[in-house]
Amino acid sequence: MRIGMALNYSGGFKETVAELADYEKAGLDIVFVAEAYSFDAVSQMGYIAAKTERVQIASGILPIYSRTPTLLAMTAAGMDFVSDGRFTLGIGTSGPQVIEGFHGVPYTAPIGRTREVIEICRKVWRRERLEHAGRNYTVPLPAGEGTGLGKPLKIINHPVRPRIPIVVAAIGPKNVEMTAELAEGWEPIFYYPEKAAEVWGPALAAGKARRDPELGELDVIAQATLAIGDDVAGLRDFGRAMAALYIGGMGAKGKNFYNDLARRYGYEKEAERIQDLYLEGKKDEAAALVPAELLENMSLIGSEGFVRDRIQALKESGVTTLNVAPLGRTHEERVRLLEKVKELAG
Repeated sequence: MRIGMALNYSGGFKETVAELADYEKAGLDIVFVAEAYSFDAVSQMGYIAAKTERVQIASGILPIYSRTPTLLAMTAAGMDFVSDGRFTLGIGTSGPQVIEGFHGVPYTAPIGRTREVIEICRKVWRRERLEHAGRNYTVPLPAGEGTGLGKPLKIINHPVRPRIPIVVAAIGPKNVEMTAELAEGWEPIFYYPEKAAEVWGPALAAGKARRDPELGELDVIAQATLAIGDDVAGLRDFGRAMAALYIGGMGAKGKNFYNDLARRYGYEKEAERIQDLYLEGKKDEAAALVPAELLENMSLIGSEGFVRDRIQALKESGVTTLNVAPLGRTHEERVRLLEKVKELAG
């Protein structure tokens, strides 16, 4: 099982990167850099590439709507070059609030667009002359659109690898099915291992049935906060605010993917009430209603025995990369947590 860590996009980035050498020594395999409505992830990943030697680097995630498919391919090839083949392209659709509210781009055909982005990226990396006629993207532009001067081109540089790993962030059944069919990796959110088969099993099975064997086994990337000790259970409450934000505030009624996921986990009443309170501006009350059982089973916060058992549950559910957020008070404590989780993960 690989051990990963996500870097905070809201502050302290350079300080965390300066500490990555210690995390590498402790066993960190891959680092993820998010891009919300924050600083862009690409410049920060380039900085990481220059400051590290071994750790893998992944975007976690780049929204597909904010760049053309070809630019995503060029960016991934450039990142793979400057990192000496250590890059993974993590992509996702984000949500209507960010895409339409921050980028001013219509949030349309998320699954179809993702499928075409993957196809176009792989054509670029293979240095094919790019021709793509899809429902959502047409390259070059056809006659009657633009100046009419576009022609098929291939990337000038020779990419380090003809197939850079692609990870897709997905939680809806159709998106998960597409991911299991086409991508090297799948990154869900709020991963509850005991409920994963019930919620995502059919979609994963349907996608894998059409999967090209050359892609290898699907890398399943689960996220979890991490703290180990006999007196740390209270730290699970740190996840309440974020869970309430996603379940209650990331979207409108009927248009919140995370609220839908909580319902599919069996928390229909709680999800509805959390959303109602959050949309009324009662964020603390919404957070208080996030089920303790959900927070406990999505975390690695507890005694060493508890964490060992949770890691085993994650493995048994199919997780292959564990993306942790260590909650130590100091850098040294976080390094020790990383060392310990690496040991427990085997």
